[in-house]
Amino acid sequence: NDRGYIDNDFGERTYLYSGPEGDLTFDNSDLLENDFNDSRTYGGRAALKIDLDDNWTVTPTIMHQNTKSHGVFYMDAAEDDLDVVRFKPEFSRDKFTQVALTIEGKVANFDVTYAGAYMKRPTFSFSDYTDYTDAYEAIYVNYYYTSLLDYQNYRDDDGNVIDPRQFIEGTNNFKKLSQELRVSSDPTKPFRLLLGGFYQRQTNDIFQNYMVQDLGAEFSVPDMPGTLWLTKQERVDKDYALFGEATFDVTPQITLTGGGRLFKYDNTLFGFAGFGPVNLGGFSSGVNRCLTVNGEELRDDPLSPFAPGSLAGTPCTNVGNVVDGELVPRRSKGNGFIHRLNAQYKPVQDVMLYATWSRGFRPGGINRQPNAPAYDPDYLTNYEFGWKTGFGPVRWNGAIYHQKWKGLQFSFLGENSLTVIQNGRDAKINGIETDVNYVAGGLTLNAAVAYTDAKTKGNICDSILADENCTGDLIITPSGSRLPVTPKYKGSVTARYAWPVGPGRAHVQGAVSYQSSALADIRRDIGGGTNPNDFLGRIKSSTLVDLFAGYTWRDYNVELFASNIFDERNELSRFVVCSVCTQTKIVPGRP
Repeated sequence: NDRGYIDNDFGERTYLYSGPEGDLTFDNSDLLENDFNDSRTYGGRAALKIDLDDNWTVTPTIMHQNTKSHGVFYMDAAEDDLDVVRFKPEFSRDKFTQVALTIEGKVANFDVTYAGAYMKRPTFSFSDYTDYTDAYEAIYVNYYYTSLLDYQNYRDDDGNVIDPRQFIEGTNNFKKLSQELRVSSDPTKPFRLLLGGFYQRQTNDIFQNYMVQDLGAEFSVPDMPGTLWLTKQERVDKDYALFGEATFDVTPQITLTGGGRLFKYDNTLFGFAGFGPVNLGGFSSGVNRCLTVNGEELRDDPLSPFAPGSLAGTPCTNVGNVVDGELVPRRSKGNGFIHRLNAQYKPVQDVMLYATWSRGFRPGGINRQPNAPAYDPDYLTNYEFGWKTGFGPVRWNGAIYHQKWKGLQFSFLGENSLTVIQNGRDAKINGIETDVNYVAGGLTLNAAVAYTDAKTKGNICDSILADENCTGDLIITPSGSRLPVTPKYKGSVTARYAWPVGPGRAHVQGAVSYQSSALADIRRDIGGGTNPNDFLGRIKSSTLVDLFAGYTWRDYNVELFASNIFDERNELSRFVVCSVCTQTKIVPGRP
């Protein structure tokens, strides 16, 4: 049971209206609460290991967890420290159950391992979306010299103007099935081999209901009075892989390893996202973009019926394709090969040098936004040289690396504030990390430091169809821009001392960790010369101090600790809740 640390502070909103009702004003005085982001988690796990004989073992496991939370875990940058202004009750529930089975055994001189798991994770949330309403009210008043209530259809069934503030009911029903089989040769031999196969299937039933209280049926998504915007989609992601790795001890000092992975992915998305047919936004997203039997959008083919086969609970389908008059999901699929090559050299005892050349990937996929195209996989190639050493009481490890990130995937809130994933150009990351450990008697000292220089390589354009110079298109991120979220410097120091006291041992420990600031958004221009980092601000640098003291005797241990003792307001992220919002939210670390 975790107590909260965010306060819901007083706020008031006025929405202008030229009609006889006049301006509408609301406040949140009935929801004021200190430390309102509390959470409660309970769960359990169990495993049973069964030795079938001397060679074969079966281990079934089950794990369940249920978390219930209230409030939000971020603060408003414009409010006082750890304060936020919310206008609707907010809560969430996240629970999962996972069953798994591991089978281990031997066939001749080969070790065989099977690992399979199935997880079901339903979630539910209810959240305030007043920030979206505020942002559009400001746009209409400041740029179009009108107001939200004068411009859009926020009316009930009797034609009366209503409170335009939105709130969201959201659910996900995430399921994941994974299967892996691997066979490995004798690990004591100078030549060792590992071969395996992998399959994974993930599904998610996505439901996001953006509601306005008392919204009339005429202005709602069809058959869903009160729903201004609906996202209801079904995602299916399938991954397949064959992999292998061979290791050869050339000499007692030199070991070579080579591995590869053939992969294939097949991802689909199907359903509806958007407004109803009457609301203003319907002309760009929603029912008017739904597909007819001819494979055209309704706005371009208004006299034809919708294509049959829509997802249950949706008015029609605008995220999908039409084949022979029938609806099918949008699909993104591909395949490829990634590798890992490694060489180790042990010139003397307790000293090991290594070099690695490896490549990884993330699959492509389909965007939930009907207007957004699919995105391609991205690849990361890593060149790394490192060392692991021990000199008596001192251990020193480190690595120097250079990485090439091709077709990097990045995400942002796009049209109608739906998250869009898009491919950029490339990026290069250079870095070094090292740690030193010293142990003598009861004293243990640890120090670690990392430097990361991560920048884009090539202009990122607004459109994925633009050429490398973004000719005729907006450059949203110039070549050489620093990547967001990643601090340039990170470091930590830990000191621990233990000594005998009575029948046991006492210990004290102190830890200091530091990280430098970082940008919040990869983009530098989202149109009109607007840099989102100007209103988001930087994720600020921070230094945290933790203290521990304890005592251990026989089978017992008692520990007293204080985390973040100087109450440093470290920031985990900065964001906005909609594509046109500028009210920055900050996710802080725990006070």
